[in-house]
Amino acid sequence: MGLTPFITAVPMPAPSVEQAWLQLVQARVEASLVELLELPDEARLDSRWTQALGHVREYVLRPTRRMRPALLLAGYCLARGSAAVPAGLWRFAAGLELLNAFHCIHDDAVEQTVLRRGGLTLHHVLAPAPTGQHLSVVVGDHLFARAMETLLSSGLPGAAQASEHYLRLCRYTSVGRYVDLEQGGARLGRGGVVQALRLARMKMVREGLAPALVCGAMLAGADGALRMRLARVGCGVGLASELREELLGLFGEPRGGARAPGCDFLVGRRTFPVAAAWSRAVPEVRRELEALWALPAERRDEAALGRLRRLVEEAGGRSATEHLVARASHGAVRALSELPNPNGLRELLQALIGQLAHRMV
Repeated sequence: MGLTPFITAVPMPAPSVEQAWLQLVQARVEASLVELLELPDEARLDSRWTQALGHVREYVLRPTRRMRPALLLAGYCLARGSAAVPAGLWRFAAGLELLNAFHCIHDDAVEQTVLRRGGLTLHHVLAPAPTGQHLSVVVGDHLFARAMETLLSSGLPGAAQASEHYLRLCRYTSVGRYVDLEQGGARLGRGGVVQALRLARMKMVREGLAPALVCGAMLAGADGALRMRLARVGCGVGLASELREELLGLFGEPRGGARAPGCDFLVGRRTFPVAAAWSRAVPEVRRELEALWALPAERRDEAALGRLRRLVEEAGGRSATEHLVARASHGAVRALSELPNPNGLRELLQALIGQLAHRMV
């Protein structure tokens, strides 16, 4: 039978297995999110909050692939050896999405981002700056609390342990986020490649891909050995995805995705492609890269971004990043080959890894 129960549940003109999986996950998780954000106990608290909660629902339900829930369910089913999914797992998966929304809202407020998933960021929707930023931080805190309620009330054996694992890793990556923000606008220089790769590794966990895979196995009662092997898979997936995001943040085109092209340059974030380009460049190119990086925010326009792109491309920063993306994804596939393959779930995971690592820029 394989994954037939999943595939037949999705209306489709013959999609691939991973597309069918993602379509089902999107539909079921978004239905859970709608339910979780109804909150009748808050309906009469204040009319202004009722209006704000409508904006929050729109923000959380914007189209996205829901890759964290997809990996959570894949980890669960692979560890369980069955494609059957308990109702509480959909609720737990939706809780992870609420937790991710909390992270995104706070990140957008900190970085004064304008767009997220094809629409205005929540602080722009709620009110003009700085009031909108302040309000969005409070909304993010609300979503964090709702996420915790959701994870712990899923009714799954091991929900508390899996939540603790996920939150511990979120806590660790806050350190990476702090360093990333604290060094904003830092000059390019020696040691930048090592630091940029270290930060990419820390930020990848914040994205929740590796923890979601392991949490799924934990909820299925997997032993420590299987969880460790899935963690290796997840770390490879996460690093490949984060480095791909950094390429999208420099070379991507506007497509309604999570990140706007050039966003990292605009805020002075020294990502791996730029650091790798500096380390490989001849002295005159290094000086030009440094001059671009020293520009004040108001002068980081399209012309400056275009010049930065050309320099990073010509100095080998893009190819070096692509090489690391390939190496990380291949490492994930190698680790995956050691896992069991009930109902073709290992092939499903490999296809999901490919989708994350090979998005076009």
